[in-house]
Amino acid sequence: MIKADIIKKVADKLGIKEKEALVIADATLEALKNTVVQHGRLEIRDFGVFQIKQRKERIGRNPKDKKEYPIPPRRVVTFKMGKELKISGEPEETPKSE
Repeated sequence: MIKADIIKKVADKLGIKEKEALVIADATLEALKNTVVQHGRLEIRDFGVFQIKQRKERIGRNPKDKKEYPIPPRRVVTFKMGKELKISGEPEETPKSE
């Protein structure tokens, strides 16, 4: 699913035009992004947590010529699923036949 699909679903659900849904989606995503950047963490109950983590400096290797290159430390955004999202995403158990 891509952003355009989300916009279509929002427009259908709210009964508005897709241009209006685009404004809503952009504003929401911008607010989420700003919160993560400013506070380093964004928790949405029953959905999950977006968090900025620092990656350590490490050595990378070019698989072609096996040359080693230093990879500098950097900040990355991670996502950890919430309990409700985990439960809804699990495949249903199939009964075992004996």
